[in-house]
Amino acid sequence: MDIAALIQTVLISALPVILAITLHEAAHAYAASHFGDTTARAAGRISLNPLRHVDPVGTLLVPGAALLLSYLAAGNTMLFGWAKPVPVNFGRLRNPLRDMMWVAAAGPAVNLVMALGWAALLKLATILPLAAYARPLALMSFAGININLVLMVLNLLPLPPLDGGRIAVGLLPYRLALPFSRLEPWGFPILLLLLFTHTLDLILWPVIATFQRLIFLLFQLG
Repeated sequence: MDIAALIQTVLISALPVILAITLHEAAHAYAASHFGDTTARAAGRISLNPLRHVDPVGTLLVPGAALLLSYLAAGNTMLFGWAKPVPVNFGRLRNPLRDMMWVAAAGPAVNLVMALGWAALLKLATILPLAAYARPLALMSFAGININLVLMVLNLLPLPPLDGGRIAVGLLPYRLALPFSRLEPWGFPILLLLLFTHTLDLILWPVIATFQRLIFLLFQLG
């Protein structure tokens, strides 16, 4: 990846990344409020303002370093990062065990909806008459599909404190859920280990590719 391609990638990906992260976190906050816990609402997290969800390290520094590494290594490094966690007091949910799963699922569900929305825009770009904005729209839409699928699939990994881990805790029998939930302090180090050993690539990319193929088939994209 040369410097011009790096700049193009940043410019094209900026809006999809901001929307993917912002709406993912806002969805968690809205779902928590809907099911009885207003902690996130009181903290102003039901918001489309990206600044309310940005974590300086996880949202800016780490993805930027991954992109730079991809440029320097001339390889394909998975963009990795996180937003400021949405504060949820699970004890205040009306049905904590069940509602925790809905709150956790809200973020990935919104990412799937956004991936479908970007696919619709990509379809529009392919049928538009040739114009100056058709190619940039197509590139941004393609990036939007991939970014949202990566965020969705990554967060659905059954590893606390990821969304998939919280869903798994809600689905498991109590005798298994309790010890599984105690993995949470180790979840992030485990995730980093999977990332830097490229095991995460082996786990995620086949699932992401399957979702991408299904979306392309749905919208009859090339």
